[in-house]
Amino acid sequence: MLRVHFSPEDLARVRMAPGPDHLWEISNSIQTLQRRDGGHAFGDWRRWAQARLPSSCRQLLSPLLPPTGYSPDFLTPHCGDGSTLQAAVEALVSTPSPRLHNELARVATSRRLPYWVDDLAGGDADAREQLGQAVRDYHLKTLAPFWHRIHAHIDADRIVRLHSLLDGGVDGLLSGLGPQFRWRPPVLEATYPVDQELWLKGRGLVLQPSFFCWPTPVTLADGDLPPILVYPIEHAEDWTRPKSGRHPIDEDSGPLGPLLGHTRAAVLRAARTGGTTGELARLLAVTHPAISQHVKVLRAAGLVTTVRSAGRSLHVATAQGLALLRSAERGDPS
Repeated sequence: MLRVHFSPEDLARVRMAPGPDHLWEISNSIQTLQRRDGGHAFGDWRRWAQARLPSSCRQLLSPLLPPTGYSPDFLTPHCGDGSTLQAAVEALVSTPSPRLHNELARVATSRRLPYWVDDLAGGDADAREQLGQAVRDYHLKTLAPFWHRIHAHIDADRIVRLHSLLDGGVDGLLSGLGPQFRWRPPVLEATYPVDQELWLKGRGLVLQPSFFCWPTPVTLADGDLPPILVYPIEHAEDWTRPKSGRHPIDEDSGPLGPLLGHTRAAVLRAARTGGTTGELARLLAVTHPAISQHVKVLRAAGLVTTVRSAGRSLHVATAQGLALLRSAERGDPS
């Protein structure tokens, strides 16, 4: 059980992370890749990623990121600019040598590590660079092809949290994080593999939604580091399906077709994993102007939102849109 202790000052300093964190997604995905559970959400991706996994990941990253147990905090550093992989890797390879040594020594108490870890623990510059390059290679091979969907899922989760905050304040936000959490003011309890107490001490808390966090939330082991709570988000079942394929709209729109119109229902369904106008147009074999018009109608109805990030506009299903899709898939009469 993880227990996060809030003061009144901490409650005023709760904030959502602005988007996915590259190194948390890398770390969480490497651990998820080695697990056997969660096949419903990650099975297809695991099979796809295993065939493309760089050897450097198996040699350099997997030993530090086992599916269970302690992993060093320096692999997920707090950095001012988490929006780029380059900034994140630079923060990682710049970890002070004493911290590297202490955290790797803690890892070594629970499992045997490869010989090269001694060089890394000693602050060797070449070992640092090799680790940083392994992180870049892993991201390029296994996450980059899906990064826009990962980003869209996290944007959609942030929208859900915004509604929770608007409707219920910080109480609503903390009590609505998911079934792994129990908000018992002033303590947030979370399902966790070990007992851990996190005292915020007026520093506030960053809530970081993570696509590959599984199956429980995660936080840093060192309570003196800036507090962050990483939590799992909901996944569309078909998130790994290539967007280059064509889908017959009449078949793909499901029971919402007669209600919304087949094309508009298909757009809403595709927006569950997020996409640009061009991507949706290619996916559904519909013209760009037609997609724009359908998105405009869905946005006016509160079923889709358009998120602009890094010069791109992603159309993402809102909480109401996701609820409508789930209701239709379950066959609810409402």
